[in-house]
Amino acid sequence: MAVMSAPVSTVEEAVQAALATVDDPEIRRPITELGMVRSAVVGPDGLVRVELLLTVAGCPLRDKLRTDITAAVSAVPGVTGVEIDFGVMTPEQRQSLQQRLRGGGPAAEEPVVPFAQAGSRTRVYAVASGKGGVGKSSVTVNLAAALAAKGLNVGVVDADIYGHSVPRMLGTEARPTRVEDMIMPPQSHGVKIISIGMFTDGNAAVVWRGPMLHRALQQFLVDVYWGDLDVLLLDLPPGTGDVAISLAQLLPNAEILVVTTPQTAAAEVAERAGAIALQTHQRLVGVVENMSWLELPDGSRMEVFGAGGGTAVAESLTRVVGAQVPLLGQIPLDTRVREAGDRGTPIVLADPTAPASVALNAVADRLAVRRESLLGKPLGLRPAGR
Repeated sequence: MAVMSAPVSTVEEAVQAALATVDDPEIRRPITELGMVRSAVVGPDGLVRVELLLTVAGCPLRDKLRTDITAAVSAVPGVTGVEIDFGVMTPEQRQSLQQRLRGGGPAAEEPVVPFAQAGSRTRVYAVASGKGGVGKSSVTVNLAAALAAKGLNVGVVDADIYGHSVPRMLGTEARPTRVEDMIMPPQSHGVKIISIGMFTDGNAAVVWRGPMLHRALQQFLVDVYWGDLDVLLLDLPPGTGDVAISLAQLLPNAEILVVTTPQTAAAEVAERAGAIALQTHQRLVGVVENMSWLELPDGSRMEVFGAGGGTAVAESLTRVVGAQVPLLGQIPLDTRVREAGDRGTPIVLADPTAPASVALNAVADRLAVRRESLLGKPLGLRPAGR
């Protein structure tokens, strides 16, 4: 007895449902929701022809889209094959997509930083240090990778404009994709990343003054489509200069995470970096002591850079701001941290059982708390006298 094929209408519905399971790799939302599927036609022989509209002609993720769509549609009963024709969105379609991603409202006259709005549930951590060479960027990328591995949506802004290193340490050479005046950030190890290094040629130096630094940070926060992040980390340049001031203006709700080494000189400088929070009215979330000790083969520890710097910074900042500033963790000195960063795979992923990884994951556990929005929630406030 011949087996009857499913009705075409049923197959077409199943194909549409399958396409709805495919996310755009950059935007991380269904391609059907984004208006990228222009048509999906099922032929009498079961061959499905999909016409897909890319946001830009040179979309770097065309092959991944082809693979994901083919896999999803091929799994539909009755489908014998999949052909995909790629087109490109018109300017009007890209404008519509941009409005859809930004909530459908008209563009604001003044740039709006979404993470600074009252309804934002994104925890923003600005990783700061008083001086260079304390491993601030290593701490940032490892915390980002650890948080992403826990299932959180994580973004990193490489705000160290002069000394940008985050893309290399997270193992990406990808460039952002532009949709109208919106920037789609590359992703690596589940982390969205933006850095000035993605916009320069080779290893060119960036020679900018304060206003340009402010504008770059503003664009990273406003023009980049971050989506719904749980955590945003900013890798700040050392010290208390222009970027730290701009951060306070653009993200007054950012929480400062101070990185230091045990060395007394580094700790004293780190205290100054943390104390800026008193002037900007930002919260100090805590201190991380990096390169705390070197574990020797016999199990003993060598305190290469001295001891007690992290505790000293935490205690000093607690006195200065009048609120508890905890020492969140002590990260051992380990050559594997540097080696993993050079290879583009943070140590927390490359070797999760390494002592440095265990310590970094413990810090990430303390930061992995999503802020609750107060929008629409009763606060329990009553007028006086009632």
